[in-house]
Amino acid sequence: MVARLIDEDPEQAYAYSRIALRLASRVAAVREAAGFAAYATQKYSEALAEFRAAKRMTGSVELWPVMADCERGLGRPERALAMAGEPEVQKLDKAGQVEMRLVAAGARRDMGQLDAAIVTLQSPELASNSVQPWTARLRYAYADALLAAGREDEAREWFAKTVEADKDGAMDASDRLAELDGVEFVDALGGDEPDDVDADDEDDEQDAAEVAAAERASDQAEYYDEDDEEYEPLEGSASDADVDVTDEIAVVEDEDDEQDRDKA
Repeated sequence: MVARLIDEDPEQAYAYSRIALRLASRVAAVREAAGFAAYATQKYSEALAEFRAAKRMTGSVELWPVMADCERGLGRPERALAMAGEPEVQKLDKAGQVEMRLVAAGARRDMGQLDAAIVTLQSPELASNSVQPWTARLRYAYADALLAAGREDEAREWFAKTVEADKDGAMDASDRLAELDGVEFVDALGGDEPDDVDADDEDDEQDAAEVAAAERASDQAEYYDEDDEEYEPLEGSASDADVDVTDEIAVVEDEDDEQDRDKA
């Protein structure tokens, strides 16, 4: 559930991670998931603690870059830079090393060192023409740093290169490029949306809420054992609701039987 919700509803993902921690806090994967859920909701101190716990349990250094980024989130960019120089970085795979470079550049920018941030991002991975999973993010960060330093022509070139690498359109590089070119987007509707559109949106939100409630009830039935001493029904659990619905159906059926007898 954390993995399913973390992008669309990080707060709900965080809530699920707290339940997982209560049930299995000694499982490294649970601590890692809880860390990412806290990270997604900007609870950086809590995220850092969970990542450290997961690292102790597994001995892996793969979380090192995101741990350094938590230090940035806590307003400690100098610690993030210190982590970028630790031996753990050499143990990371290529993707992890690129991620660490992005974090270090971000820390430089946090400290107002724009030129140093640009130099930090200059690497063989940035210069390579091959497109890797990290290529778009690396090019975007470089273009953004160039723009912040007032080097607009170079920034435009690298935003264009970002668009080429961003096959899924996950980044707003095309919008940034259009902005640099002076292109303005105009609302084709020329006004507010009709009232019926708002009503449809409200219906969609209500449907989504009902689906989420049903999923929570289903998850509780699947993952909790009522015979377990630690079992604690969640608010709005399915058991009481099911009894109420069954009673209502029985009442309706009795009324229908009486009407049939009257007609006879």
